[in-house]
Amino acid sequence: MSVFAAVVFDLDGTLVDSTAAVERCWRRWAAEFGVRLPAVLEHGLPARTGVSRYLPADRVEAGVARMEQLEVSDTEGIIALPGATEALATVGPERAAVVTSCTTELANARIKAAGIAAPNVVITVDQVARGKPDPEGYLLAAHRLGVEPGLCLVVEDAPSGLVAASAAGCATIALATTTPRTALVADVIVNSLADIRFETVRDGVRVSVD
Repeated sequence: MSVFAAVVFDLDGTLVDSTAAVERCWRRWAAEFGVRLPAVLEHGLPARTGVSRYLPADRVEAGVARMEQLEVSDTEGIIALPGATEALATVGPERAAVVTSCTTELANARIKAAGIAAPNVVITVDQVARGKPDPEGYLLAAHRLGVEPGLCLVVEDAPSGLVAASAAGCATIALATTTPRTALVADVIVNSLADIRFETVRDGVRVSVD
């Protein structure tokens, strides 16, 4: 692809495999709140966004709080995805960031469960006014890294995150880990992080795709 000043990663579905845990929590939550979920869940959205789709306004806060409890307590089976550990180590903590729809507590729980090393900049949904697909999280990550958004590469697996990254002016690579390729819009689409080669150079990170 090119050389980038920084690489910004999504968390769930990009660095860690939490799909089974996410779906367990949503199914349990739906049963408790009397909600009927679709057969296929949409990934990459803040919990509040999802809860707001199913509950009236006066029940949203309780619904969000319960979802947070369920997700923080259920980390069974969460692992690092192929290539994640290597990608973070190669890019390095100074040039990498994570932007996630998780809260800080939930992100920390999943990072710990997967056994990956978080970079210096981790932007969670409780640090922004508007979550994905709004670009605020990616703009904030670029700001904290001290680079222009247009010099950042974003690696994402979810359509909402890719919309956010593009709106921020970042280059994008989509991973077909949780979403069919036909539903992904990005500069490049690959199967996983293991298909991307990162190399640190004097001006940043050189990125190529196998």
